[in-house]
Amino acid sequence: MSYLDTLLQGVEVEWKTLGEVVELSNIGVDKKSNTNEKKVRLLNFVDVFKNQYISNETPTMVVTASEKKMIDCNIKQGDIFITPSSELIDEIGFSAMAIEDFDNAVYSYHIMRLRIYDKTILVPAFLNYLFSSTEIRKQIRLKAQGITRYGLTQPNWKSIQIPIPSLTVQKEIVGILDKFTELTAELTAELTARKQQYIYYREQLFSFEDGEVEWKTLGVVGEFIRGRRFVKTDLISEGKPCIHYGEMYTHYNIWADKSKSFISAELASKLRAAKKGDVVFVAAGETTEDIGKATAWLGEEDIVIHDACFFYKSTLNPKFVAYYSRTDFFHNQIKKSISSGKISAINAKGFEKVIIPIPSLEEQERIVSILDKFDTLTTSISQGLPKEIELRKKQYEYYRNMLLTFPINNLTK
Repeated sequence: MSYLDTLLQGVEVEWKTLGEVVELSNIGVDKKSNTNEKKVRLLNFVDVFKNQYISNETPTMVVTASEKKMIDCNIKQGDIFITPSSELIDEIGFSAMAIEDFDNAVYSYHIMRLRIYDKTILVPAFLNYLFSSTEIRKQIRLKAQGITRYGLTQPNWKSIQIPIPSLTVQKEIVGILDKFTELTAELTAELTARKQQYIYYREQLFSFEDGEVEWKTLGVVGEFIRGRRFVKTDLISEGKPCIHYGEMYTHYNIWADKSKSFISAELASKLRAAKKGDVVFVAAGETTEDIGKATAWLGEEDIVIHDACFFYKSTLNPKFVAYYSRTDFFHNQIKKSISSGKISAINAKGFEKVIIPIPSLEEQERIVSILDKFDTLTTSISQGLPKEIELRKKQYEYYRNMLLTFPINNLTK
């Protein structure tokens, strides 16, 4: 029998409503600044949504609050904050726990504070983990109300029923889950560091001394060809591969050899398609930062391109060009040619004016090889750090569900 089985074997659990064990408060502070009030830091929705634990360093937004609000909306060690409403029903009830008293800080009216009445009965960190348990999530979903924004009334929050095993069991469960949380946090910090390292080396590898390589414009060494318009309703489950420009932001990285979308062969015959070795550039977006992202198409089959994109034909290594499109130097050049409005956009002439270093094909391959290793480490869901983080999250979720699932014989539905 495993340690976890022993820990939970025959455990006695008392079920209580949330209103019986905590004081719920959602008076909060708004984001306004008034001249007759004191400046304070504001713990907001995102701070709670993104963190398991929060500290004095977490809130960074500065607002003002009256003396009374500062007293009524203070943040003490062991306080738990939840997201009481959201546009998405599954974002309700995310929680974070304060690990210390906060100085000169208050909480936003967009979140709710839970302050435990008796910590000799209920461990704050245990309650914090309970909000991610299957049973509590199910209750929250069932009690949520709304049309465009979902939430629970305070009486409904108070009626949520929670399991309360012995204090010893609660502390043991918290200790086990904390280890998984810490490991995931360490891996995430490592991923952030590697991404910064990746960006640094990418910038350095495309920096050359004067006279070291020849620089030419993209228009001189290649040709930009604009795609042709099709709409999302043209997409089908099987057919000729295509790239809709919105997918360039969400699905495609430095290179691709498989399509995410398809259109009919009849429609494809009327449009323009990139071939293996071409580079696809985004030419339109909501912000200037969206524009210029490129993906090397390495698939054997031609792929149809949307008219908010260009595909680029040249004798350069396609991945070399795609990596170059992610550099600051590249983006600083295209900014001058982007037209801004409701939608920002760039035309072929804007891309053609960009200068690019032209080292030998062997050197291009060497640079690509180095950057491929960083790219795999920081973005691959099959072998890099993201894969490791995903595995640890699944392991954490497995043990969390095991440790936070209790007999519900006396749970009132």
